[in-house]
Amino acid sequence: MSQNKKERLYLFDTTLRDGAQTSGVDFSVTEKIVIAGLLERLGVDYVEGGYPGANPTDTEFFSKKRTQSATFTAFGMTKRAGRSASNDPGLQGLLAAQSDAICFVAKSWDYHVRVALGCTNDENLESITDSVKAAVAAGREAMIDCEHFFDGYKANPDYALACAKAAYDAGARWVVLCDTNGGTLPDEVKAIAGAIQKVVPGDHLGIHTHDDTGHAVANALAAVDAGVRQIQGTLNGIGERCGNANLVTLIPTLMLKPQYGERFELGVTEEQLGELSAISRTFDEILNVSPDRHAPYVGETAFATKAGIHASAILKDPQTYEHVAPESVGNKRRVLVSDQAGKSNLLGELARLGVDVDKSDPRLDGLLADVKQREAEGYAYEAADASFELLARRALGGVPSFYEVQSFRVMVERRYNAIGQLVSVSEAVVKVVIDGETRMSVAEGNGPVNALDVALRKDLGKYQSAIAGLELVDYKVRILNGGTAAVTRVLIESHDSRTHKRWFTVGVSSNIVDASFQALTDSITYALLKADAP
Repeated sequence: MSQNKKERLYLFDTTLRDGAQTSGVDFSVTEKIVIAGLLERLGVDYVEGGYPGANPTDTEFFSKKRTQSATFTAFGMTKRAGRSASNDPGLQGLLAAQSDAICFVAKSWDYHVRVALGCTNDENLESITDSVKAAVAAGREAMIDCEHFFDGYKANPDYALACAKAAYDAGARWVVLCDTNGGTLPDEVKAIAGAIQKVVPGDHLGIHTHDDTGHAVANALAAVDAGVRQIQGTLNGIGERCGNANLVTLIPTLMLKPQYGERFELGVTEEQLGELSAISRTFDEILNVSPDRHAPYVGETAFATKAGIHASAILKDPQTYEHVAPESVGNKRRVLVSDQAGKSNLLGELARLGVDVDKSDPRLDGLLADVKQREAEGYAYEAADASFELLARRALGGVPSFYEVQSFRVMVERRYNAIGQLVSVSEAVVKVVIDGETRMSVAEGNGPVNALDVALRKDLGKYQSAIAGLELVDYKVRILNGGTAAVTRVLIESHDSRTHKRWFTVGVSSNIVDASFQALTDSITYALLKADAP
């Protein structure tokens, strides 16, 4: 291999198949189409769309080709023992699907051949051979997922190798080594992936790992080090049990770390890598889950610095505390403001938020002192960037007075209803002043905070349209100092369904309703500020 020639690694995404086995995940056809578009936007080579014939959704999804550039792949079982390929309904259903490739799952552990399939080892090898040949004859790219390969190899290496060899000899483009139980460790993966190359060359081998020991990404990289050239995984690492290898973590590692980036190339461009954070978060939106703030590369805090001495250094030269540039994966640098913060933290966070202020502005000292005092009282601005931005802009004269809460009242009544059931009813009354006019709203809710939220947002006059997409998606309460009279911190996560933006606000009080109301009003004020409300 010449010095400038890089080996090609191929990315195989199984979000729509293995990822669909995640607890609580149930993709519709429409969602599958949208996610397939996201995967092509990212630049993966293979999109495994599901198991046609197994359920109506996957069958409909494979009624037409759903990708433009990626290889559209169907998943299914090899033919059953005792049947011919032409007389196996499952195999014929796969051949009828509108796919470019077929990925067959095959047992490679003789224990599973005996217990799960109830056939002989030779019959299983015949099923592998005949299924691959049938797919190739139909003009499809064929591949075999060798299920339980690593456990099978440790139990009976000769038979595991025989399964892999049968697939390769029959014409499989890829023979995929699956750590189905997720219990294999990186050194084992590397050794076994190296051993199999006695019968299948590395440029025809793939790796499929699960995260049951937290090593899915490390195991995939170990396989690449051993010579494997196809990598399977999912967006954000979703999948059954503990999930699959996370392609959102693997892709930047393979592209940005010299030990991989200088040796290999992917089908992902630098421009596509720059969309990684947006794609990861968009996928979370589709799943209706909050993005993992601590996720490698793409998490909101992946490039966050808290300690003042670190912040000072990172603002002088980001490489002092960043292993890659956050912009390379579409993320942003954050210098957190907390009780450990110095002026460097404050300036860095203000710059990130787009707050223009001169570093010699005397108001900064007062703002920093205010932050530290509030943090001592229980506020946590590193977790509530929207509340911090409002605090900072108010100190620097940049938040309009959209509305003023004149008063609020909450009542909780426990009573028997008309049919004798014991129920709790919450009612809230909120008075706000907008342009000199007092407005009063009354609302009921599931609890006092919900009632307050509904009442506060019920009538904001000219600002009503600006908060039409506002949703409160998470509510966290933390008791800071024990007892029923304890100080309580409330953290609220808000979401705008129109812009898909999320933000966090915080409130602190010895009264949980008051703390909640602080966070609620901050959330609405922040939404109005970002909407450029008049």
